Formats: sequence, C-alpha cells, structure tokens
Amino acid sequence: MMDDLRELYQEVILDHGKHPRNFRHPDDANREAKGENPMCGDRFMVYLTLKDGVVDDVAFQGRGCAISTASASMMTELVHGKTAAEAEKLFHAFHELCTQDEPDIPEGVDDETMEKLMVMSGVRQFPVRVKCATLAWHAMNAALHGEASASSDQF
Repeated sequence: MMDDLRELYQEVILDHGKHPRNFRHPDDANREAKGENPMCGDRFMVYLTLKDGVVDDVAFQGRGCAISTASASMMTELVHGKTAAEAEKLFHAFHELCTQDEPDIPEGVDDETMEKLMVMSGVRQFPVRVKCATLAWHAMNAALHGEASASSDQF
C-alpha cells in the first residue's frame, strides 16, 4: 500500500474509532440487523430508517475493535441518503475493496464515495481483519433485506 494511503487509513481508523458517527439507536428505525464476529467479540446492531426506498437514517450500537467501529461509522455516513439499491451497491463495492486485489466495483458508485471507501481497502493486507472491517456492512445489507442478522459465515 502506498505510504500516503496507509497514513490516511490509520488516521481514519483512529478518528472514526475514537469518535464514531451515528452511534445511537434511532427511535424511528424500521429495519435492524445484528452483526457478530464470535472469533474476536465484535458485535454491532445496525439500524436503518427506510422511507420511500431511501435510507433516511442509519445508525449503529455495539462494541468492537477500532477497525470495526471505524468501518461502521464510515458506513453510516456513506449510505445515509442513498436509495436501498445504491446502499447495496456500496456494500458490494466495499466488500470487493476489502477482499479482492482487483476489485470488481459495481456500476453507479460515484468517484467521491469510492475515494472514501478506498481508505479502508488497506485492511486487505491483513486478512484476519477483513471480518472486522466488513461486519457492520454485512449487518446493514441484512437489514436492507429485512433479515435479523448477518452470520459470520457470510463474511
């Protein structure tokens, strides 16, 4: 990984890990899903408020390592205001970035969002941490589909 990207990766992890955005339980959430990684103890609940097919609000609660907390925090910022279809594309784009050396990014993900996602792609160099980074994203995707949880065998 380039030194500049590695430094940005560390800064983003520290910032979002220490000061997570949208760490709360929205009163009007109409979708929620649990994500749990029993290997390390990371455990999050992701809450979505979908209105007319748009993510009107998104938040999370739980506990986890700095990487999983930072990733959950970033996820809430990136999917807020997106349609359900756009949020699902972001999930797939993020998963590809974290798991593939040559990611196949879905069409329709804008460049600005991709730049923000790229920061977390550094986790790919640490395979044991990929589950940490993708946990909240899997829970968000499960919530989009009306599922109660994302099992660790999905990621």
